[in-house]
Amino acid sequence: MPIRIESIALIILVVLVLLLIVSNIVIVQQSKAYVVERLGAFRTVWGVGLHFKLPFVERIAKRVSLKEQVADFAPQPVITKDNVTMQIDTVIYFQITDSKLYTYGVERPMNAIENLTATTLRNIIGDMELDQSLTSRDIINTRMRAILDEATDPWGIKVNRVELKNILPPKEIQNAMEKQMKAERERREAILQAEGQKQSQILVAEGEKQSAILRADAAKQAAILHAEGEAEAIMKVQQATADALRLLNESSPNDQVIKLRALETMVKVADGKATKIIIPSELQGLAGLAASAKALLESDAPAK
Repeated sequence: MPIRIESIALIILVVLVLLLIVSNIVIVQQSKAYVVERLGAFRTVWGVGLHFKLPFVERIAKRVSLKEQVADFAPQPVITKDNVTMQIDTVIYFQITDSKLYTYGVERPMNAIENLTATTLRNIIGDMELDQSLTSRDIINTRMRAILDEATDPWGIKVNRVELKNILPPKEIQNAMEKQMKAERERREAILQAEGQKQSQILVAEGEKQSAILRADAAKQAAILHAEGEAEAIMKVQQATADALRLLNESSPNDQVIKLRALETMVKVADGKATKIIIPSELQGLAGLAASAKALLESDAPAK
């Protein structure tokens, strides 16, 4: 019986030792870091892999995540340079780069970052007016990231990005901004309508101008063609007269033929439109001869 009790006790002891050994075997996962203390003092930081912890002597003081983390802080009241109170909430993207400093550098690091973010935001917005703060998010984000990153460096924290999530001005300011935006949209609409009417009138004027130019060109071309036609007709008449004179000269006419041609010309001249006719002296005799011949013919007519 005593032997059986001793065996059971031994087995229990072995099991306890094995449990103690197994419980002190630590596996550190990827993107994790364990801060280890020995007898209350910092000993080391365990990285990824298998580690053994001395029982009752060493303990894991803090398990730290090395991933990039996001902290979304509640809206903070801030006052602009022109005394407008706004509610602004921020989002911070940070990463722990030194597990030892993160563990021993500051008490409650997240609370410290939140308070530091609120005070930094108030300082930056306090130097800006309302309109400037609403349109300068990138500037505010950059300045806050630089200030927070420098301040949290002794805590083993690196601030990668800072974003202003929401900027909420007072209700009356929002109403005034909406009215201003509506007035601006109406002004742009009026400008666009005026520009459209202006372009329409310009196009109509350009069309009338081109039409007038085309009509003037057409009248010009018609006048030129008419003048060219008259000139061509005159040239043909003159050419015909010249050809007639040439043929007449080539036939060697006598004085009687010339006088007859002159008489024909005088008949054309005295067509009833002229009020006074001057007859050359060489034609007067021919005219008298024609008159005498006419009288003789008339006197002989009854005798027949």
